[in-house]
Amino acid sequence: MDLRTTYLGFELPHPVIVGASPICDDLDLVRRAVDAGAAAIVMHSLFEEQIELENATHEAIGLHGDSFAEAGSYLPTPHDYVLGPDAYLEQIRKLKSEVGVPVIASLNGVTDSGWLHYARLIQEAGADALELNVYSNALTLRESALAIEDRVVRMVQQVVTETPLPIAVKLSPFWTSFGHLATRIESSGAKGLVLFNRFYQPDIDPERLEVALTLKLSSPSELLLRLRWLAQLSGRTTLSLSCSGGAHTANDVLKAVLAGAHSVQMVSALLQRGPEHIAKVTNDLARWLGDHEYQSLRQAQGSLNLVHTPHPEVYERGNYLKILQGYARSML
Repeated sequence: MDLRTTYLGFELPHPVIVGASPICDDLDLVRRAVDAGAAAIVMHSLFEEQIELENATHEAIGLHGDSFAEAGSYLPTPHDYVLGPDAYLEQIRKLKSEVGVPVIASLNGVTDSGWLHYARLIQEAGADALELNVYSNALTLRESALAIEDRVVRMVQQVVTETPLPIAVKLSPFWTSFGHLATRIESSGAKGLVLFNRFYQPDIDPERLEVALTLKLSSPSELLLRLRWLAQLSGRTTLSLSCSGGAHTANDVLKAVLAGAHSVQMVSALLQRGPEHIAKVTNDLARWLGDHEYQSLRQAQGSLNLVHTPHPEVYERGNYLKILQGYARSML
């Protein structure tokens, strides 16, 4: 079965890639993932805060690091990060020397400031592409939705001017008009869009009266939001589309491809089952396509997007209305 797909200009043997995760920090895990067939590796993020800390003097850090001790205790110190900026560049070089698949670096931040110049250093270290991860909580009451969107666009434009690497922008779904933002990102020179960021929401501990930090791996239930927007954008943009979050099995990958994904990023399933899970997913995907008389993955890609589906209303209000009305009748 021909499972080939094109993502960010790279022809991949199949759509399953390793998403940004701790896997890339361990060369043995990376080798196991590639041996299992991983089509590409996305490195974990290098954070804006790391780069700014690296640029600050030790004296300034000592003077101001504990000025707001209660709030500051929730922020990592330079020693808490797995890889500092220099070590991150060295890890890119190591990965490129070890594997023969595309290595996609990741920059994570929220401002359009000087830290974005690091894109050039990432290119010089040998990365094949760059994922710009815009992880932002709009907590201020004074900044409009348009102002926030404009800042994201400026970030993309700056990174595009810094490096010729293909840029994929990773966003959350929480935008007033996500489709419009996607078109602006496309016009700014990005080559791909990653749907979506997973927000690691803080919890509240009533007994200790504290905000509690939590980490939960993804579940397939998170895939539905990705499918909706993949289907909305597929066939209506030239951007490469990557599904991130909720893909655990070949069936999940298949759904994303049918909605229009060019690649599908896996993390949680690999952390739970090991990198060898990639081989099972791609084998199961090939088997399903063959059993259903497809000649290639590309034949299925986007066949259920908004452009091609015979029932486009299910991606709009139709599904919402029918589900709610059907549930109400079933209760009578």
